Amino acid sequence: MELRDIEIFLTLAEELHFGRTATRLHVSQARVSQAIGQQERRIGAPLFDRANRRQVRLTPVGRQLRDDLLPVYAGLHESLERARMASRGIMARLRVGMLPFNVHDLHPYWRAFRARHPQWELQLRRASFVDTFAGLRNGDMDVLVAWLPVEEPDLTVGPTLFVDPRVLAVSAEHELASRSSVPLEALGGFRHAAAPHMPDYWENSYLPFHTPRGQTIERVETITTPDELINLVSTGEIVHSFPAHVTRYWAMAHLQWLPMPDMPHLTYALIWQTEAETDLIRALAQTVHDLGPAHG
Repeated sequence: MELRDIEIFLTLAEELHFGRTATRLHVSQARVSQAIGQQERRIGAPLFDRANRRQVRLTPVGRQLRDDLLPVYAGLHESLERARMASRGIMARLRVGMLPFNVHDLHPYWRAFRARHPQWELQLRRASFVDTFAGLRNGDMDVLVAWLPVEEPDLTVGPTLFVDPRVLAVSAEHELASRSSVPLEALGGFRHAAAPHMPDYWENSYLPFHTPRGQTIERVETITTPDELINLVSTGEIVHSFPAHVTRYWAMAHLQWLPMPDMPHLTYALIWQTEAETDLIRALAQTVHDLGPAHG
């Protein structure tokens, strides 16, 4: 089995959707189907149950193959990456997962870190909305940029990067679109999105479950990606609160961004797994501390 075919299989085993797998790997759905079909013929058994066209499921044979291949693939991938880094004179890499969209506004931190530590590579990646802290715990990332509070006993909260006010995103044709601002109390009458596997205290800090007068702020759609979220807003199916910095990155004619003056600002900070703290993490935290909070 070729390395690319292993990657296709493991990605489909995670996404459980041919279209998302193809998009993530920048290949066609036909290429994904071809690779899986070849693997199934070689093994002599189906790896995925395709009875549900919207979402496939791993068969018992598929689950066993996934469990066997994951550590092998991870080890091989890490070996290749270490060789590539060594060829460039890089001694180690710091992987930072980003929940906010204002990567450009945070560039002073990244530039300062790279200037101070040219022997280390800094890698910035979009963090998943699905079980966000899992990336720190399973070793996929070293540091997470996330909003506070974070009340996880195994995670350390580092220095603040920026503080951002709140806005409500609505379709340009939504009944709220003509307002100059929206109070939190008004959100009780509209539908909102939820993120899967997010601690209740954390989701509540982003968007409360109740208005000040006790109305339920209903979550009716579960989203897994920012694109999926903004699409639901633009079609008028939901409204959703955001930190204000996103308005500079999602400027669309069919969206309206309305200030939410009585919503608390979101504070974003560095988060890392306490037991996995390294010199690289400490160096990034010191860089952020020295520069102070940016403007979100």
